[in-house]
Amino acid sequence: MTTQWTVHGERLVDENRHIRLSTVDITLPDGVSFTQYVVKMPPAAMTLVINDAREVLLMRRHRFIIDRWVWELPGGYVNTAEDTGSAAAREVEEETGWRPKSMEHLVTFQPAIGSVDQPQIIYLARGATPTDTVPDINEAQEIKWWPLEEAVDLIARGEIVGASTVVAVYRALSLT
Repeated sequence: MTTQWTVHGERLVDENRHIRLSTVDITLPDGVSFTQYVVKMPPAAMTLVINDAREVLLMRRHRFIIDRWVWELPGGYVNTAEDTGSAAAREVEEETGWRPKSMEHLVTFQPAIGSVDQPQIIYLARGATPTDTVPDINEAQEIKWWPLEEAVDLIARGEIVGASTVVAVYRALSLT
């Protein structure tokens, strides 16, 4: 007996440099067939920057899709020919005005594998130095160093909701 889903075909719905949306015709092992929407997006690289005082660097921004103000890690899409660690460090500086002192891979995960293929690659930076870069107002309204334990409280209060930031904060608790 087969336990794998059978793919019968895929139809492109829309595509641009940030997203590919298609429908895929599937048959389950029990014979049930249906059409599934599939979203493919480029990898995203984020960085949890932590300083010697166990504070993490977070950005406050409005996310229009959920219509909420939230705190999250700096990060963004990885350009096609770009190394993920370099992309993560670049995003920290562009979005916060801080340059990471070091970069180490923390964790990679897929937040919604039932319908979305977008690797989330999280780095850990131990320390950062301020730069002359002025963060883009469209990226963040506020940038703040939060004690790691308070970041956990932000999750509990629903002020951090993005999967990458939640995963990174909880992962950092086990490392520091």
